[in-house]
Amino acid sequence: MKTGLVTGSSGLIGSEVVARLANDGWRVVGIDNNMRADFFGPGGDTRWNQARLLECYPRFEHVELDIRDRAGVLALVAALRPDAIIHCAAQPSHDLAAARPFDDFDTNAVGTLNLLEAARQHCGESPFVHMSTNKVYGDAPNAIALVELETRWDYADPAYAAGIAEYFRIDQSKHSIFGASKVAADVMVQEYGRYFGMPTCALRGGCLTGPSHSGVELHGFLSYLVRANAEGKLYRIFGYLGKQVRDNIHSHDVGEFIVRFIAKPRVGEVYNVGGGKENSVSILEAFKIAEQVSGKPMISEYVDQHRAGDHICYYSDLAKIKAHYPGWEITKSVGVTMQEIFEAQAVRG
Repeated sequence: MKTGLVTGSSGLIGSEVVARLANDGWRVVGIDNNMRADFFGPGGDTRWNQARLLECYPRFEHVELDIRDRAGVLALVAALRPDAIIHCAAQPSHDLAAARPFDDFDTNAVGTLNLLEAARQHCGESPFVHMSTNKVYGDAPNAIALVELETRWDYADPAYAAGIAEYFRIDQSKHSIFGASKVAADVMVQEYGRYFGMPTCALRGGCLTGPSHSGVELHGFLSYLVRANAEGKLYRIFGYLGKQVRDNIHSHDVGEFIVRFIAKPRVGEVYNVGGGKENSVSILEAFKIAEQVSGKPMISEYVDQHRAGDHICYYSDLAKIKAHYPGWEITKSVGVTMQEIFEAQAVRG
């Protein structure tokens, strides 16, 4: 039986991968210490998802471990020698990173290095998948000429009609402290692949979402928006007239790509993994979909100050990822995804 090691196993993507591998007959060991609750408070707590995984998947084992614990990570990987490592644990918030920079960098950059070196020492032939972020591009996409439409911003430059590709620059821009720590991790994942010949990839995610997301205001765009709508809470729009655009990808589709990479890994690769233009949505457009799903009006407030390093418009060019893995496609629309989120939150209460 193959063994998979998943960090951030109680989170959105981690739990998706746990389910996929367990259903495929793998033994799955998950690392998670519920740091999301420490970062974001009760709204970010993922213990409910940990309990769900333990109940639903007999092949799943939970390990309470902080990826900043180098000795602990090295010892666990040495004992397991997993057939694949899927690294989903992170501190994911721009704003929180600025308030807690040591925690941010130690989690995102140092934690990733701990896992990479443990993998090199004990299972260097095993695929290593890292959940990176589109924030490695910083605010450089904001320099692209834009056109203001009724409900969104969009690229005016036809060179970006399909979105941002992997060759787009990642330096000489404002990333936020979070973005900078993720750049460090992203480049290190590439370097371990290219320098040591390890099968690694960094997945530069757009807005990752789905019904297993514990969304909060500081992180989790669609999940938090749907939750605010369902509970009648005030949703604050930060700048850009609410027309800022993100591409959204369901955790199911991310998990599907990860299992395909594990089956046919490459060395030191980078992929933009998002919903693409077809699954892109502005805040104003997401409001309308949420209202259609729930039948309730959005309650919102506009704050005339955007978040530092925030993108005005971002959606992923999926040409490379589809060329390398031609069987992979986006299968869940924004509308379907938001409906699933709404139904899941109604069940959890």
